[in-house]
Amino acid sequence: CDDIDVVHVCTPNKFHKDALLSAIRAGKHIYCEKPLAASAEEAREIVGALDGYAGVHQMTLQNRFFPATLRAKELAQEGFLGEVLEFRAEYLHSGSADPKAPLKWKLSKELGGGGVLYDLGSHIIDLVRHLVGEFESVHCATKIAFTQRPSYDDRSKMVPVEAEDLAIMLVRTCQGAVGFIEASKIACGTQDELRFEIHGTKGAMRFNGMDADWLEVYDLAEKEQGWKRIDCVQRYPKPASGFPTPKARVGWIRSHCACLANFLLAIAEGRQAEPGLDTGARVQEIMDAAYESAEAGTWVKC
Repeated sequence: CDDIDVVHVCTPNKFHKDALLSAIRAGKHIYCEKPLAASAEEAREIVGALDGYAGVHQMTLQNRFFPATLRAKELAQEGFLGEVLEFRAEYLHSGSADPKAPLKWKLSKELGGGGVLYDLGSHIIDLVRHLVGEFESVHCATKIAFTQRPSYDDRSKMVPVEAEDLAIMLVRTCQGAVGFIEASKIACGTQDELRFEIHGTKGAMRFNGMDADWLEVYDLAEKEQGWKRIDCVQRYPKPASGFPTPKARVGWIRSHCACLANFLLAIAEGRQAEPGLDTGARVQEIMDAAYESAEAGTWVKC
């Protein structure tokens, strides 16, 4: 269809591959929700189809686009941290904490391909990798908190839960750092809490998405000053500085606005956007390595 310029893929994960391959063949610009697909195998097929594709493609990995996480990336690139030694990162949610909550498609392996690792873990894996570098191997454990839930269509009927609502990973990076990543939908008392802390040979930084106006930093050369809070509301690069106005308080929706603005700006300027579908495929490889690790109970290279 000549009157369609952009395809936004936001279906259950099972249907991503066919939608993406159709959009690639049609030469449409693509904005894709995470995860890229329902498996690493599907993700590789999608990336393989990009050969000769001239459109702009981007993943909806919006947590890169908080003002504070944009500034964190700048500081990391400037060498503020020195050599990264260790990190911990969590994405905590309480959506599955109630055992009476009905089974939705994100807890269905048939529709989702995975559970909370695909849903929330994709975000935190991408953000940590973006800040500390490539992952080398993972050791993962998962948990299904409640093995049965009410059916979404018939609340009087109990159905089995197939996909995990908790995933905890140890990570080794290619640069030698060691870290911890948790993705949970059974963390009662949390809403949508993404946070990280990174320690290096020269300094440290930490962020909590529930207080997204701020990035906290620690400079080892000025350790007597302790942790400092950097006001990031109007101190961060494009695309977040353009839309919405810097006067708007930072929040979850703002990162989505900036992520989408990044994609549309790339189309207008005729360049590829980041993070692209290839990044989504790499995140998928890491997540599937984590599932393999959870099954085997050992470290798995990713």
